Amino acid sequence: MTSPLPPFDWDIFCCVVDNFGDIGVTWRLARQLKQEGALPTHGDEAQVRLWVDDLASFARICPGLDPALDSQWVDGIHIQHWHDTLPADAIPARVVIEAFACQLPAPFIERMAEQMASQPRPPCWINLEYLSAESWVEDCHALASPQRVGNQSLNKYFFFPGFTARTGGLLCERGLIAERERWQQDEAGLAAYWASLGLPPKQEHELRVSLFTYESPALTSLVESWCQSATPVTLLLPLGRSLNDVLTGAGLAAAIPTAKAGALLQAGNLTIKLLPMTDQAGYDRLLWSCDLNLVRGEDSFVRAQWAARPFLWHIYPQEEQAHMVKLDGFLDHYLAKLPTATGQWLRGFSHALNQGENCRDWWAQWPEHAAIWLQHGRPWSQKQLRDGDLVTRLVKFLESRI
Repeated sequence: MTSPLPPFDWDIFCCVVDNFGDIGVTWRLARQLKQEGALPTHGDEAQVRLWVDDLASFARICPGLDPALDSQWVDGIHIQHWHDTLPADAIPARVVIEAFACQLPAPFIERMAEQMASQPRPPCWINLEYLSAESWVEDCHALASPQRVGNQSLNKYFFFPGFTARTGGLLCERGLIAERERWQQDEAGLAAYWASLGLPPKQEHELRVSLFTYESPALTSLVESWCQSATPVTLLLPLGRSLNDVLTGAGLAAAIPTAKAGALLQAGNLTIKLLPMTDQAGYDRLLWSCDLNLVRGEDSFVRAQWAARPFLWHIYPQEEQAHMVKLDGFLDHYLAKLPTATGQWLRGFSHALNQGENCRDWWAQWPEHAAIWLQHGRPWSQKQLRDGDLVTRLVKFLESRI
């Protein structure tokens, strides 16, 4: 006989669209809420339930998860497979989050409305939106949208992650920045880390680059530049969507069909280390360890900023170049404190990567700007936390609503 489930403080719904981006963000959110998301007048520990429609993709970044189970506990969080049939005993939590406008199941919304009759206040319904730096986000953040359910009316609140005090901020666990600092200053620990990946300690003038992007012709030209570089480049490449472009650029297309995690490939002055998918803590350490990180989507994009190292964002491509507007919105913030020449170079480089253009000339200017770019990382990450991280802002927002 199974034990009855506790009353939940948080329900989070996630529809996996882009393999790891959506679930990456919601899994980090769930764990942080478990640790730091105690709600007003409700003790020191939160109970969190995470609903996910694609457990197989989730398991790639959460090795402790069994995709065959309908429900399970992982890291103190209740994982519920989200499918057509809603568990009969599923009582909505005090706060219900639909991540990235995934649309709650209708029976669950009906149960939320039913609770209005038996509780002083119904569950607080949050639509956690995609991260954006566009200016309109400030005007829409925290707005209520009345939802009619039968003869009841529920408010759904829009919560926008962002880069200003008038948005929801960014996900960042308490203590993460201090942990990063310890890691980056521990030379013996870094040497041990590289050894764990089958690599020697980093040479004095060597560049180590991580790459986790979408497909792009721009990667071919960038990899060609690394092959011909006067400086040795080691590329840490998790197996994924960019593999074909990278190996083609390195002249190693013949190795694509048999490429496996753990392989070490050489092309000119470029060494490519193929990595398996890792859990999120492992990916953070990879970002902290490299000199340059190429990242994609939302989760790895935010984690690259906490790494305080140079990074390029390969944003998810959208119709009518809408993603370029989002990219420029971010760059307007990120480049504001950089010298003009470095800012112009970095914007041009970012555009070339995201529009699939030849990046050779942009990469040739790396030596001129790399040190300035590196120095920008720490103050930028500090600035993003000045008004609190996302969970801190979310709990504060809920104080008067639950």
